[in-house]
Amino acid sequence: MATKIVSQPKLRFWERLYFPRILQGLGITGRHVVQNLLHPKDMPTISYPDVQVVYPDAFRGMHRLTVKPSGEEKCTACMLCATACPADCIHIVAERHPDPSVEKHPLSYDINTLRCVYCGLCVEACPVDAIRMDTGKHPPPGRDRGQFWEDKALLMGRSEGFSVPEGGLAGARALEGKGS
Repeated sequence: MATKIVSQPKLRFWERLYFPRILQGLGITGRHVVQNLLHPKDMPTISYPDVQVVYPDAFRGMHRLTVKPSGEEKCTACMLCATACPADCIHIVAERHPDPSVEKHPLSYDINTLRCVYCGLCVEACPVDAIRMDTGKHPPPGRDRGQFWEDKALLMGRSEGFSVPEGGLAGARALEGKGS
């Protein structure tokens, strides 16, 4: 195999200097600054605390564990969500269920939200629809790592008073449309 020698084009004096490119970049930036000063309503920035962001239907927010009408968790501790999780942030300890017709349930169900990448694979893997990410909220900031460990009680507590038992945010918006 032969080697082909390619000659580089000879750059002119001004092309070898960074100065023209710096001026070109400053010109673009200056044009945007002037445009945003003259037309502030056209800026795509959202003033977050003052204006609430409308999340899309497929938004994956904070996790929640769904509950049966009897008040106990739907989770059967099958470990499929923990297995599907690429970040390895779900930790489940299973135990025998007191009801002999049910095989097992989670003794503890913990999610390390610092490791979670909010991909939604745990939701897709769950065969009994026990875990959801349809709260429509993003995690709040915290001061220490312990605040980012979510246990079973916290996750089940997010399902209390949740207005949409099935369908996530898309179902919630569909129900709102039917009511009006």
